[in-house]
Amino acid sequence: MSAITLQLPDELAERLRKHEERLPEILELGLRELNADPQSGFEGTTEVLEFLAGLPSPEDILKLRPSERLRRQVQELLEKSRAGALSAQEENDWERYEFLEHLVRLAKAKACLKLGSKSDADA
Repeated sequence: MSAITLQLPDELAERLRKHEERLPEILELGLRELNADPQSGFEGTTEVLEFLAGLPSPEDILKLRPSERLRRQVQELLEKSRAGALSAQEENDWERYEFLEHLVRLAKAKACLKLGSKSDADA
């Protein structure tokens, strides 16, 4: 193993200290994102994940819809999947899209619960 010394803004250093044991994993994921091939068919999910990471209001979560580009990418993979013509990379992309859809459904379900709790409290 190699040691690397970094100079980071204090705020980032503090956030990373909470995940010190996972730093190699965090760096690996960050490098993958930086080196991601924009043609891999998966770049459209970043905008969804960034939106959710921004802790939007329940109302905003319920309004969330895929971009036209993301919708087209998923549609193309769906058609190929139905025809049994997915490559190994496309199969991986499809699985990632399914997982992203699962995350969005969970977020929307929780948003509905929060809005329901709010309206119950207001009554």
